[in-house]
Amino acid sequence: MNIRKVKSLPVILVGFLFITSCGIFGGGSKNESSTTGWAYNEPEFGGFEVIDGFEQVTGPGLVLIEGGTFTMGRVEQDVMYNWDNMPRRVTVSSFYMDETEVRNVDYREYLYWMSRVYVDYPEVSRRALPDTLVWRSPLGYNEPYVKYYFRYPSYNEYPIVGVSWLQANDYCAWRSDRVNEKVLIDEGILNYDPNQINEENFNTEAYLAGQYEGLVNQNLPSMDPNKEERRVMLEDGILLPRYRLPTEAEWEYAAIALIGNTFEERVYERRVYPWDGHYLRNSHRKSRGTFMANFSRGRGDLMGVAGNLNDNASITAPVKSYWPNDNNLYCMAGNVSEWVQDVYRPMSHEEVDEFNPFRGNIFMTVAKNEDGTITEKDSLGRLRYVEINPSRVAGRYNYQKADYRNYRDGDVLSSLKPDDNVDWNVEDTGGSGRMYTQGTNDFNTLINDNARVYKGGSWRDKPYWLTPGSRRFLDQSVSRDDLGFRCAMIRVGSPAGY
Repeated sequence: MNIRKVKSLPVILVGFLFITSCGIFGGGSKNESSTTGWAYNEPEFGGFEVIDGFEQVTGPGLVLIEGGTFTMGRVEQDVMYNWDNMPRRVTVSSFYMDETEVRNVDYREYLYWMSRVYVDYPEVSRRALPDTLVWRSPLGYNEPYVKYYFRYPSYNEYPIVGVSWLQANDYCAWRSDRVNEKVLIDEGILNYDPNQINEENFNTEAYLAGQYEGLVNQNLPSMDPNKEERRVMLEDGILLPRYRLPTEAEWEYAAIALIGNTFEERVYERRVYPWDGHYLRNSHRKSRGTFMANFSRGRGDLMGVAGNLNDNASITAPVKSYWPNDNNLYCMAGNVSEWVQDVYRPMSHEEVDEFNPFRGNIFMTVAKNEDGTITEKDSLGRLRYVEINPSRVAGRYNYQKADYRNYRDGDVLSSLKPDDNVDWNVEDTGGSGRMYTQGTNDFNTLINDNARVYKGGSWRDKPYWLTPGSRRFLDQSVSRDDLGFRCAMIRVGSPAGY
């Protein structure tokens, strides 16, 4: 027995040392660094905090759209002969999108908050007002919509119209801050503060930069041995990423909803519309023959004959009318067209990236003082941002043929350059508008940095525009009675969650 014990001891000892060494010098546990071996979230080890196993929470109103590859572009004949949307294979990462278009009641909540908070700056609220005169027509009686469509409660669930691309972006920024403020209140970090006035209102970026205090209920306990508590940081994962307009690629990908007609990565039918088939009517037995969207069936026929209205809507319809597509998104065809983020260029399909294609980047950075500290927030409570010099962007990515005076243009060879005497190296505040100048004879065009893409058909449109691949553009300051928007948000972490 003694001999056996003596002989077995080294084996046990070696095994113990092996296991111990794996814990100390190997991968380590989830609560310690595999690089240094120092423990996370321990004050005696310095208090470096790490959130483990975190997954993003879905924000209010959003639906997760699992990313993937798809053929972006037109699926029907190019009857307009624009040749601006040739099919190409791209990949879109996972993101979130609003289940419905932004409603009238949503936008009125936004206006109410603006007028209640910015008491010394009433022009901010006035600038955010939708243009209700978009309904007015010289040869049509639409005056009731001018007065009632936005305000009357019967239209609460109808999509907001008369909003420009600029106004839609401002709404997205406001929504981001209101959602994150509510998150901090729900987490017990802040208390409700109904008396926020002017610049003393909650702004996510200002809070993270330490320029907003608010009514603090309790801060988070700090693992730093030199501090008792701390504010919420981005690394905590408590605050959501910002709401924004979807990119053109995201919107088209979400509308076509390939998740509903694939089998083991095989797309067995390339959709023309956000539903299967090339018909505009429902093919299921219970609803057979009913239109799938709100659109104009033909000249002078916007809703059909009384007693059997084909789409049951003379103008817009409530945002949850009809059937959602396979991504559970409503009205991705018909009702209203929708703004997206992109700057319009007819040849974008030849130049944008294959992964998350987008045109319209403006690279910004937080404005800082000479000593490196962040400048004070502005009169509306927002951090100040400045555009990064385009030449720095050019040097970083080392592209050879791009026009870096206006890097959103793309290839300088696509610019119109009729006059060799024009100095094209001179800095021009007109942006890409200069590339259409022809000496004394100006060539007028709407294609410039202010031209924004909008997608989808509307209640005014013929079926051709209901295809997700169709694209049109409009100046970012213009609004219409058949154009609205919905918000999107990046999906951080795993594409579909664990």
